Amino acid sequence: MSGELGQPQAGPSHAGLDFPNPDRNRAGVPGGVIRRAGSQGRRSWIQKVLEQITDSPLQWVTPSEVVPVAVLAVQRYLLEDEPRDTIPKPPLYCYDVTISDGVYQEKCYLDPSLNFLVYKNILKVGIEMKISRVSCLYNEKRLGQGILCIDNVHCGEALEAISLETPFRNSAHEEVPERPLRGGKSHYLALWNNEDPYGDIWLTNKQPEEHNFNNTKIISLSHLEMTWANRRNFPALLVRILHKSKLRYYGKPDKKMIEPYQTFLEVADSSGTVSVIMWNALCPEWYKSLRVGLVLLLQDYSVKKSYPFRMQPLPVDPQIKLISTMEICLNLRDPPTNIIIIPEKQVKPEWRLPKLNHRFITRSELDDMPENHICDVIGILVFVGRVQRSKKKENREDFWSYRWIHIADGTSEQPFIVELFSTSQPEIFENIYPSTQSMTYFVCTQLKVVRNDAQVPKLLYLTTTNESRVFIHRGQPYTNDTKVKNFIHWIKTRTDSEEVKNTVIGGYYPYPPVPETFSKYSSSVKVESLLTAISEVRKEIEDLQYREQKRIAIQGIITVIKYIPHASASENASTSETLRSTNQPSTSQAARRENQSQERDNNKRHQDDDPVSSQCFQTTYTSLSPTKKKRILQGPYAKLIPVLQPETSAQTKGNKPDMPSIFQRRESASTSTIGKARKTISDRWESQLWREKKFGLIDHLHYSHVYPESIPRKFIFEQRKFLTEQFNSQPAKYIPPEGRPPKLDDFKSARSLGHFEVTILGLNHEIAIDVAFLPMYCPEDLRTSQIDTLLTCMNYSCVYPQDGAGNDRLPGPRALAGDIIKAAMKLDRVHIVGILDICNLGNNKVEVYLHRIYSPTNIS
Repeated sequence: MSGELGQPQAGPSHAGLDFPNPDRNRAGVPGGVIRRAGSQGRRSWIQKVLEQITDSPLQWVTPSEVVPVAVLAVQRYLLEDEPRDTIPKPPLYCYDVTISDGVYQEKCYLDPSLNFLVYKNILKVGIEMKISRVSCLYNEKRLGQGILCIDNVHCGEALEAISLETPFRNSAHEEVPERPLRGGKSHYLALWNNEDPYGDIWLTNKQPEEHNFNNTKIISLSHLEMTWANRRNFPALLVRILHKSKLRYYGKPDKKMIEPYQTFLEVADSSGTVSVIMWNALCPEWYKSLRVGLVLLLQDYSVKKSYPFRMQPLPVDPQIKLISTMEICLNLRDPPTNIIIIPEKQVKPEWRLPKLNHRFITRSELDDMPENHICDVIGILVFVGRVQRSKKKENREDFWSYRWIHIADGTSEQPFIVELFSTSQPEIFENIYPSTQSMTYFVCTQLKVVRNDAQVPKLLYLTTTNESRVFIHRGQPYTNDTKVKNFIHWIKTRTDSEEVKNTVIGGYYPYPPVPETFSKYSSSVKVESLLTAISEVRKEIEDLQYREQKRIAIQGIITVIKYIPHASASENASTSETLRSTNQPSTSQAARRENQSQERDNNKRHQDDDPVSSQCFQTTYTSLSPTKKKRILQGPYAKLIPVLQPETSAQTKGNKPDMPSIFQRRESASTSTIGKARKTISDRWESQLWREKKFGLIDHLHYSHVYPESIPRKFIFEQRKFLTEQFNSQPAKYIPPEGRPPKLDDFKSARSLGHFEVTILGLNHEIAIDVAFLPMYCPEDLRTSQIDTLLTCMNYSCVYPQDGAGNDRLPGPRALAGDIIKAAMKLDRVHIVGILDICNLGNNKVEVYLHRIYSPTNIS
């Protein structure tokens, strides 16, 4: 920005309107030129609106003509307290929206009452938008400046392509670095979290430079520890970076900090390792240039007593002393720190700086690693899940961003399952995809082991820590490490391995699985209320923000279960969209219409079933001989979840007590029904209780539709850009597509089971909710299971391509679906606890998945 601006000021400031008043100086905006539409060509709608505001006696206007504009950017920042605020308010994130009318671009301030449109990803880049009310917010400290504010909008559909060639009406909007329209902050935040560096204030050009040490006095860390309290001036430190933490943004509305960031470096010399804290404006200047392994010369730093509650990571060398009594502080001023990156070629052996020592483990070793063990892993990516978000604290606007990934290293049939939180490396986090090239290695450091061997199935995965870093290597990294050498040898000998061919991206991924009993689940969750009343589910869903996923528990009765084959999912999408996309409760009449529609759909599918599918259903798993059953359980199809039948499950229980009498009564009462169902019903069951109660409901929530984004897809390297974008978060700025992009439905599903629509009726028989159940492939051997079919399905969540696909000796998905439905029929009128995963995909698309069922047999 122009030097005239100086420090940012509160209120509308950095790029205002220059109103079309001929009596006023056009150069009223510092550093900017006001562009005017010429007499030829289409007149700018933005220009017309500005003229209306100028002529209006009000501070707001309803445009005389509402025309569509394109959204090019949605950018977030924290607005500090205004001078008139006497009580500090919670964080208020504001949004600047850049629009284009085809003639000009304009950066506008979004009224905070419309923030929910961004929270739900309804207002996003690339869409058409109609603005029906605008206002002006003036900067009273500047002459003739103000901000165009969006007060009322209607968000439309995504546009196929938007031109970025249109200029800004006010050239101050395109100056570098970009600055928010309001407040004193000098930068924008990442759109969906506070950890990722975003924007042009984050520099990357710091390079090593040779230093003349002749006149430089250096002190060791151990000597500094003993003497810092009695010193005023500190000699230079010569250290190596061992760990680098992700960024922490600590901005608050009542703090006048321009760039309130903090990051930790763990550095060491030959005498010890200590924490270095980098503060505020130094973070945008240095954070992206500093990496683990660099040698730094630090001058003009400060020292303070260490924060007692912070846990330092373990030193890379156990023989190096861990100094925890002091911390080194680096600031842009007070005093102004001097940081120099020393080239590795200038590092002398006599300095005895520690080398980087990694703690690589193999997947086969993970099974023996204790809880909370810290380790590094290397492998190839075989599954990359979609980006998800979770609230840091309830009733706050701050979120964590994370995704689940699978890493294979050849030492086990199982991959590493990693919960990968954002590590302040968006250039990697947002661009990872499964490995289809054998020489691309994925490295993740400082991971923590999470395990629970008492849970069924055993819980075992890795999660990132504050110091975790992610790297993608093409070549031979860490070649001195034996485990890395073994991995590279393995991948070179398996260039056409199944791990590479069967890679998967995206989709709903219900991990981690909940324990096998409700009592264990109760002790494992940390929530204020363990159970959610079914009448409160709607509010839980409405409170979700974009890509937020939350797990809740409800009580109810399963009354309807319907199988939706994957092949017909696209056919049913339009019907389901009409009925359910609005997510509104149905009246009794609407419920009746929907039930009739479902019956017609059900009958149509029976008529359209091909002979092969019908034959597959007639040849169900239950009708097979014991020898064939054993062959299936021992073969590759054992990886398909819903094969275990109730009678098989009972056999595996051994001496386990029989089911409670309530189950015995319902089973005996419905034996004839099940026998009839085997002949006439292949994909739907509806209880008598539902027939009695469905027309008298006061509310019926429809959330059983499965959107294309929730289906795991086979990864295709040639379409990596498109697939990666589909499962990332919405970008803050519009990115033009390359050519005509495909549709997500064009990509083959990584599984072919389809899904189930399950209706759960509340215990009071007044409210019902339709949810989806999406069975997954899993690597576990189901012969070890101790629970019934429908319950077994919900205990496994690994995404694996189908083994043995196309084997005619194996039952098809419809036959297996029939087995699940018959198992559900045994729960008729049984009070169950359902664990639900609720997911907001943005743009009014919400899904609710049935993750687990607790029945009287596994409550405790």
